[in-house]
Amino acid sequence: MLSLLRIKNFALIDHLELEFNSGLNVLTGETGAGKSIILDAIDLVLGGKINPRSLRQGTQQGLIEATFQITPELEGWLVEQQIEPLEAGYVISSREFQLVGSSLRSRSRVNGVLINRHLLMGLREHLIEITAQGQTVQLMNSNVQRELLDLYGGEEIFNERSLVFNAYQRYQEADKHLSRYLQSQKERLQRLDLLQFQLQELELAQLSTPDELELLEQESERLSHVVDLQQLSYRVYQLLYQSDHDHPTVTDLLGQVDSLLLEMSKYDTQIESISEIIQSALNQVVEAGHQVSAYGDRLEADPEHLQEVEERIRLLKRICRKYGPTLAEAINQYESVQTELTSLTTEEKSLEELEKEKEDSATILEKECHLLGQFRQQTAWKLEQHLVKELKPLAMDKVIFSCQLTPSSPTSLGAEQVAFYFSPNAGEKIQPLSVIASGGEMSRFLLALKACFAQYQNGSHILIFDEIDAGVSGKVAQAIALKLHQLSQKHQVLCVTHQPLIAAMADAHFRVSKQSIEEELTERTVVRVTQLETHQTRCEELAQLTGGHSAEDAVTFAQSLLKKAATYRLKKK
Repeated sequence: MLSLLRIKNFALIDHLELEFNSGLNVLTGETGAGKSIILDAIDLVLGGKINPRSLRQGTQQGLIEATFQITPELEGWLVEQQIEPLEAGYVISSREFQLVGSSLRSRSRVNGVLINRHLLMGLREHLIEITAQGQTVQLMNSNVQRELLDLYGGEEIFNERSLVFNAYQRYQEADKHLSRYLQSQKERLQRLDLLQFQLQELELAQLSTPDELELLEQESERLSHVVDLQQLSYRVYQLLYQSDHDHPTVTDLLGQVDSLLLEMSKYDTQIESISEIIQSALNQVVEAGHQVSAYGDRLEADPEHLQEVEERIRLLKRICRKYGPTLAEAINQYESVQTELTSLTTEEKSLEELEKEKEDSATILEKECHLLGQFRQQTAWKLEQHLVKELKPLAMDKVIFSCQLTPSSPTSLGAEQVAFYFSPNAGEKIQPLSVIASGGEMSRFLLALKACFAQYQNGSHILIFDEIDAGVSGKVAQAIALKLHQLSQKHQVLCVTHQPLIAAMADAHFRVSKQSIEEELTERTVVRVTQLETHQTRCEELAQLTGGHSAEDAVTFAQSLLKKAATYRLKKK
């Protein structure tokens, strides 16, 4: 139950504090007095959309705060969201909004804890249902009618809907895989041809190590300069060990040096260590001479081998240009080609397997849709009986209502379209609700529909009706008043109305009006709400609703309405 509503700087409201009662709470006032602003504030504090017009002109920030009595269901939600309940057994939802530049920003709290809009909408589902005459437009939509039917069916239908959704997802996935397979066959075959060609080319290249090209280029240089290397090695040998000329060799010179050092060591033994170094050098030079001579002897021209090396170099360079630019990258590409080719030839399912998967998933989807359709058909019959029962007291005792299901292609929501058919008067052909219903008839239809759902709701909700009585009068208005009273026995009901017959049934009656005040030397319009707590003030307000003035006949009529309402409530206790 909504116990207290505090509003500051919202639309035309500068400040307002309202205490609501259990049962039927009615808001009345002249057209444009601001009655709907109160309901808009309730909508906003529980996650409704905010816009710059929400903030009162000339102000920078505002606040809406709503206090609700806690219920076991609501307490469970608070525990789930890890929000501490207040000691007094209340839940306080507040929304602050502030003008920042040209945009209006807001923050929401529940029991002082900041929460996002998604969580706030979750709280809203546990608290209120707002019904306005504008909803009748939505009610014409076939998808909305299907949702209403499923809601009426409850857990049984929604469990089956979940199975249909899952089956439809599997079918869509199987269909997507098959379509992708069929669409990509040409590209896949082309890719296979390319990969097989690349694999063959890379296998023929017999790539081994990343430095093979560098080693081959060195080998090519050696083979290309065999004669030069022979001549140079012979020249080195002559310089080191044996010369064809009279010039001394390195070994000759080192021998001479060694002789001189031996002569010197006769007089100074310290020279011996130097002599040992020279003797070691002489031995190394002799060994170097032998090796360079052997190297020269081994050198011989091999044009065929040189040609093979150069052809291999050209092959590797071509491979690098196509798959490199380095040989290491070409080797990596070879491995990638092998992997992709294996994937394309072994991992893909066959066409027959994919077709079988689609066929099987279609069969399961059809089965689940059929079961859902059966549940909906049973629920449709129950809704037809219940809704007609609720409509008859609303001066529609000849009404015919039919919830018709038409087969359609399977979707995630089933395989039928739902349409509400309606005949409000005897002898009239039953037609779609969107074709035949007038504004007043739609108001009653919506109220009866709400009554159908209210009986099956767990816990006590706050039902809000914004001018649900638009377009009706007399006997019909009286019937709506009784239906609202009936709903208020289990739920708190807030109702904006222009009908004195409905206002007379209120457990709490509030008058909404506009007033002019002086604010900073400027005349401003504000909304004021007064609770009518005495018999006299209620009579005056009902008289205004009846005749637009407080004439004696209007007052007398208003008094009779209050008396009848009191008598009716007394009988129902």
